[in-house]
Amino acid sequence: MPRKAKAGKLKLKTHKATSKRFRLTGAGKLVRTKGGKSHLRRRTSDRTTALFTEMVTVEGDGYIKRINRLAPYMKKKK
Repeated sequence: MPRKAKAGKLKLKTHKATSKRFRLTGAGKLVRTKGGKSHLRRRTSDRTTALFTEMVTVEGDGYIKRINRLAPYMKKKK
């Protein structure tokens, strides 16, 4: 006997790499982490490594649209 189809909308899968790299602030701005923080940082100055910790706002409507499509259930930080 075939299974009965579920009624209602389909659930969308979140792209996990996107959800780990981007975050929504309380004001609703989309921010991202900087790259180059993991390895080969031995010779970089302390000032440069300190700059890696800040979050950068994502600019550009195309980028924001794509990120919202990849992570549709991304919530604001409380």
